[in-house]
Amino acid sequence: MIDRAGLAEFLRRRREVLQPEDVGMPRGRRRRTAGLRREEVAVLCHMSTDYYSRLERERGPQPSEQMIASIAQGLHLSLDERDHLFRLAGHNPPARGAVSEHISPGLLRILDRLDDTPAEIITELGETLRQSPLGIALTGDSTRFTGPARSLGYRWFTDPGARAAYPEEDRRHLSRVYASGLREIVTLRGPASRAAQLAELLLPRSEEFRTLWDGHEVGIRPGEFKRFLHPEVGLLELHCQTLLDPDQSHRLLVYTAAPGSESHDRLRLLSVIGPVASRVP
Repeated sequence: MIDRAGLAEFLRRRREVLQPEDVGMPRGRRRRTAGLRREEVAVLCHMSTDYYSRLERERGPQPSEQMIASIAQGLHLSLDERDHLFRLAGHNPPARGAVSEHISPGLLRILDRLDDTPAEIITELGETLRQSPLGIALTGDSTRFTGPARSLGYRWFTDPGARAAYPEEDRRHLSRVYASGLREIVTLRGPASRAAQLAELLLPRSEEFRTLWDGHEVGIRPGEFKRFLHPEVGLLELHCQTLLDPDQSHRLLVYTAAPGSESHDRLRLLSVIGPVASRVP
């Protein structure tokens, strides 16, 4: 059963301790509110201000599990805080670990400060959970996909458009990387895992994947640099740094270019151009 008073109080307290700079928002002038405003939280949680405000006022229908998950992420809650929020709203908390899509506050705080750098947070199956603005400009909005297509590895073998962002001479090795990585995750998570389900979906759909899967390769890794083909600025050679959240099996990927390099200049140009509407990664 929903605890309306407890839910409202918890939301108010969490909102009041968050500052705009904690969530990548400008502070602005004449700020009198302690912490974030309700309308700012609503933006972070992808809902209307009216809907969020009613929750803080102990009104409205019981929020769905999807709504509570969105609020937990928007308020940068820890896993313990997320679980508490779910219980206040009358729901069982989601599972933790590799299947969880709740991004840790630490990773979010880092990503929120990377406005001038391509970056993304992904799951172990290559599902993009969040991107920096320049990350979207580089590869397009990778969070828009649904179902198995959320995984870049799945799209790689089923959608020719997924390869357009990478030089042709790199694609064979990337195919081996994705097949090898999926096999390692299947072995780690077991035959009932989402990774195993993804492999079962790919086997009848891609001859290339079947051939690589039958090869049983493991340990194939991408190179130190990752190359991207952008329709406006051309080829970018970027160094990829990875920060791992071992509890959630999430990775923050940050792409940088060597100062003074041609890729560095193109990355600066990309920050001016912004996302290309027609880009299909």
